[in-house]
Amino acid sequence: MYLLGNFDNTNNPEYVQLNAGYRITPKDVVLFRFKRSIYSWPIGIPFGPDFDAPGLNYPGHAQILAPTIGYQRFLWKGVYTSIHALNAFETYYDQNKKKIGNGYTLYLDFYLGYQFKFFKNRLFFEPAIGISYWPLRADVPESFKAVEQEWPNYFLQPGFDFGFNF
Repeated sequence: MYLLGNFDNTNNPEYVQLNAGYRITPKDVVLFRFKRSIYSWPIGIPFGPDFDAPGLNYPGHAQILAPTIGYQRFLWKGVYTSIHALNAFETYYDQNKKKIGNGYTLYLDFYLGYQFKFFKNRLFFEPAIGISYWPLRADVPESFKAVEQEWPNYFLQPGFDFGFNF
């Protein structure tokens, strides 16, 4: 679903995500993810009228490269919970696309979802509800901090993973 944002000509996030997991027991999975994206507004803005509203954006944009490690536990049938530690290495740019700094944010993502399996368990779809929380944010330019301070350091979000089992 997030990839559909790449068709937005106004605020294209240039979003790419690659997931891989390894099932260590029938109920436990270790997950590895890599994300790359661009964003131009504080991540704590909730969905609603303020989300992507004029005047609430950064004075430029940030680009993230984010290797992630996670753990997923199946509780009952397809119901699962997961936690991910996303290490976002960020590069900040001003409105003229000139680099103004580098930063780091640690995001912790928590999900509750269900895994649907298809075609003899080869394909799966995992809708979920999650919360992303960032307890550590370092070296953010002052002009970006000024815009962020109005918003919380968490975000409720849907999860929509799909893939196939080898």
